[in-house]
Amino acid sequence: MKIRTHAESHVVELDDGSCWRIFPGDLAATLSWKPETDLHLESSGDRVSSHVLINAMDRSRVRVIAAGESWPDGEVKNVLKGG
Repeated sequence: MKIRTHAESHVVELDDGSCWRIFPGDLAATLSWKPETDLHLESSGDRVSSHVLINAMDRSRVRVIAAGESWPDGEVKNVLKGG
């Protein structure tokens, strides 16, 4: 899938119409994304995210949830602290 919009650093809309909220600790990995970046969506077993977006070129992974969802209470802080 390609990126339709990525106007807000923490939200990306893909060309299939789906919108995803990017995990705060993974934002740096999205800085090189361009509209032609090829991304693959996969389910995740991660405790904070339902899915991951994988950059086909460099295989980097970004944890995401549907844009309308909220991160689990306390989990973002816990993960960012390394817990």
